[in-house]
Amino acid sequence: MKLDLTHYRQPLHHFVRTFQPVDVSDSSDAYRVVAPTDLAFEIHKDKDMFRLVGSVVSELELPCSRCLESLRLPVAAQFDLRYLPVTKVVAEGEREVEEDDLGTSYYRDDEIDLNELLREQFYLALPMKPLCRDDCQGLCPQCGTNLNTDTCGCAPSWEDPRLAALKGLVKRRES
Repeated sequence: MKLDLTHYRQPLHHFVRTFQPVDVSDSSDAYRVVAPTDLAFEIHKDKDMFRLVGSVVSELELPCSRCLESLRLPVAAQFDLRYLPVTKVVAEGEREVEEDDLGTSYYRDDEIDLNELLREQFYLALPMKPLCRDDCQGLCPQCGTNLNTDTCGCAPSWEDPRLAALKGLVKRRES
């Protein structure tokens, strides 16, 4: 999905569109879009710079980081992005990254890739460690049983490998 910038000649425009999950999802993403995605923003034009101020609302499905069960994450993200032509980057050469640069993206051939914009906003909305619930027990490290739904008879057998030499000394001393 591309936004053709040649249609926007006035300093201010409004863009509102709803995308179906099939239009937005990508099999390589860590999430799956499961609800229609509402994208709305204002386009502020200043010569060849475009500023997009708006929001994206949707719902994502992703695996819990402990038990791997699916969880749904509602997304309601606000953004304020500046788009410059990619030729400006080449002309500037090397320079230090500033805080304003974090909200700056680049367009090529008078088009902004809306899929890239949505994907970026979805990744920014993802938690560092997605959990299906706060008290998720996760999976048993020995047998892989989901400890939220079942119990297993595995005994915790993890030992600190740094203490293996000490354990050997204790065994020798006991014999």
